[in-house]
Amino acid sequence: MPISTARSKVAALLAQQSVRYLINGLAATAVHFAVLTFILKVLGWGSAGVANLVAAVFGIAASFLGSRYFVFHGSQEPLFKQVYRFIFLYAAIAVLHGALMYVWADHYHLNYVAGFIVATGMQVLCSYWGNKRMVFKV
Repeated sequence: MPISTARSKVAALLAQQSVRYLINGLAATAVHFAVLTFILKVLGWGSAGVANLVAAVFGIAASFLGSRYFVFHGSQEPLFKQVYRFIFLYAAIAVLHGALMYVWADHYHLNYVAGFIVATGMQVLCSYWGNKRMVFKV
């Protein structure tokens, strides 16, 4: 395949918002995991839970920046409004994720891994829709 054909295929893929959303999600997850690993292995923190909370802040910040400047780059909303709505959206999704996991695993005693996969699928869909319609309004 000629290089120009490969470049045009990559450009066509990156033109799709859903593909950019997937790339951004993977990048934000990588940031989250890298910071978590750094905190635990290099800084030597004893609590993975606390380290994960700190790392989540970095992952969420990376997700916001990627969403604003890469995924939904056509948005003209002021930064502060987007940050406020983004935090609200992600807090609501976190509550939904936790509630679903509680009902799935604690109440119905179903496999927590399967519940996590279902809850994460719900999270991805809600996050994409919420970012597109509520946060970045594109």
